[in-house]
Amino acid sequence: MKKTLIKFFAICFAITIFAPITLAEKSPKMGGTLVFGRGEDAITLDPAKISDTESWKVAANIFEGLVRYKDDSGAIEPALASSWKTLEENTQWIFHLRKDVLFHDGTPLTADAVVFSIMRQLDPTHTYHQKNCHYAGFMYEYIQTVTALDAHTVKITLERPYAPFLANLAMIPSAIVNPVTVKKMNGDIEKTAVGTGPFIFKEWVPGDRIIIKKNNTYWDRPAFLDQVIFKIIRNNKSRLLALNTSAIHAMDGLDPNILKKIIKSDQLTLDMKPGLNVGYMAMNMDKKPFDQLKVRLAVNHAVNKKNLVKFFFQDLGIPAKNPIPPTLWSHNDDIIDYEYNPKKAKQLLREAGFENGFKTKLWYPPKPNIYMPQPPEIARAIKANLAAVGIKVTLATWPWKEYLKKVFNGEHEMVLFGWVGDNGDPDNFLYVLLDKDNAVKPNSSNFAFFKNDRSHDLLVRAQQIMNKEKRSVLYRNAQKIIHENAPWVPLVHAKSILAFQKTIHAIEQVLIEIRFKNAWID
Repeated sequence: MKKTLIKFFAICFAITIFAPITLAEKSPKMGGTLVFGRGEDAITLDPAKISDTESWKVAANIFEGLVRYKDDSGAIEPALASSWKTLEENTQWIFHLRKDVLFHDGTPLTADAVVFSIMRQLDPTHTYHQKNCHYAGFMYEYIQTVTALDAHTVKITLERPYAPFLANLAMIPSAIVNPVTVKKMNGDIEKTAVGTGPFIFKEWVPGDRIIIKKNNTYWDRPAFLDQVIFKIIRNNKSRLLALNTSAIHAMDGLDPNILKKIIKSDQLTLDMKPGLNVGYMAMNMDKKPFDQLKVRLAVNHAVNKKNLVKFFFQDLGIPAKNPIPPTLWSHNDDIIDYEYNPKKAKQLLREAGFENGFKTKLWYPPKPNIYMPQPPEIARAIKANLAAVGIKVTLATWPWKEYLKKVFNGEHEMVLFGWVGDNGDPDNFLYVLLDKDNAVKPNSSNFAFFKNDRSHDLLVRAQQIMNKEKRSVLYRNAQKIIHENAPWVPLVHAKSILAFQKTIHAIEQVLIEIRFKNAWID
């Protein structure tokens, strides 16, 4: 693993060395339209309902929270709140809002808007309460009260100390929405985005494009670009062709086998760095035979993840053995991964009463992502691995929105999925993806429906401790329990990659976000 990691990071360093260094030589230029190519459309632009990366990419440029991430470390800096303090052993948080912020329709930002934004998710009796708020459960779970102390001061009181609280407030689902817009639209702002961010929502043509334009009254320095177009091109090769022919300026969702061509290109360049993500296959423990540990262990031994990663990711991913990536603090590198051993897999199946194997279904995403650049091909490779030990797999997929709905509702038997870290905290992986609190249909995020009291106790205790080293010990122990119970086959941690024309500068990848505020065209 250590040699693999060294090689993994060396490639990122090499590309950084050979990429053209233009920012130090040139000053940003104003104006222009940047077209960003991606593989799928957004589902919603209501921050409260966002649970997918495609919606997040757009909303992160329109909306803002009280705080934001400074960089990939997850370090927090002021956003709509200029300052804050904690009282009563970290159970009371006082936020002081900026006084010069306007929503895109000209409405001033006030403390009442902050209270409104949180309570529409938290309070089921709220006039504009939103159901299906996938993040509200863990973002706001321990909030007792939210109070406007004056026009620009908010107090949030928690039931108990909650270590990830500030990091969670920087996530887009915690963004502040305009009460005027919500009331005007009778609660439905899924396609009527009015935020405070550097870009204003302009147009959405479903399945084709979303356009955002520069906010000239932005409280901070306005963006350099006039507008950004998020263009949907579902096929990876077609998207690259569009980049090569200047139909688009930048793209994500790259196949590893074309990266060498981009590196050698006089026209294109890459932004590539270790990703805070995991691609995995979850086994639904609410459904037979995946309620049996030996079956889950057999599946782990049957999947040749090293070959899978080598073929589909080449040097741009490393095999995963834990839910959290090795770039994130508290990753437990002492855990020994399940070896690829078809003979052992067959033995475990016999011991579980499946000497002749069994039939099951594997769902795969309809669109590429950084943790799964070629979903159908990866699914077929896993199907072949499982067939070799007697597990007969039928593959299936659905359009993205339907796929999410069915998976959130636990209708799958096995499912390929992945996660990009939202906030740089282990809680955002382990608690969100593998705690029993999040195995609740129809809004689950624990797609294995893994419900373990021992790991739950560790994860909840880790939330209440502010000391990072003590939290790390608890998370490392939780990873051991998860590994022993094998609810997943962890597959890969992939690099985060964007390709763009060399005339494009300063597109920023910060955790799950892609920011265009500082981007400019030469």
